[in-house]
Amino acid sequence: MEHPEQRSDEPRDWTDGHVERWRPVLPHLDPDIEGAVTRMNKLTRHLRRVREQGVADYGLQKHEFDTLHELAGRGGHALPSELRADLNLAPASVTGRLEALERRGFVVRTPSTEDRRRVDVELTEAGLEAWREALDVVGREEHRLLGVLAPEERRLLSDLLRRVLLAAEAPDSADTPGPGGQPKPRP
Repeated sequence: MEHPEQRSDEPRDWTDGHVERWRPVLPHLDPDIEGAVTRMNKLTRHLRRVREQGVADYGLQKHEFDTLHELAGRGGHALPSELRADLNLAPASVTGRLEALERRGFVVRTPSTEDRRRVDVELTEAGLEAWREALDVVGREEHRLLGVLAPEERRLLSDLLRRVLLAAEAPDSADTPGPGGQPKPRP
């Protein structure tokens, strides 16, 4: 079963076949919603694989990259408590990560000059370089993938995804339709 708006001469991807297989099984399946969600999931998995490989190629483990990433995002300086919040980790987990990164020369921890109980964490040049090299792998792939779109199309895609994400971040509305466009049952 072909989607009514899809021209027969348009290139087809894996998701087109997926939607085709499920439409007879789920008559209320909205092919546009299923197609969009499936493509977002596949794209996310693809970028995750590229990221994991890029991180590994530069001798980093995922959790090391994540910690360097959050530290770089804070201008290269942070408190362990800030990193804990950014990474959603227990204090002991952050301490372990920072100890390992410090041994590799990627961060330095120094006692705060303002509060002797506090430690300041700083990204070193080696840490910044390792983070940038691993990040470049992902950046090149993102540019390759989204480079098939014109700048206006990329902007439109970003705007549309923002609207979807705002709906995901909003408190659940009882008026949101369920599968097949049917209203959700009221509790």
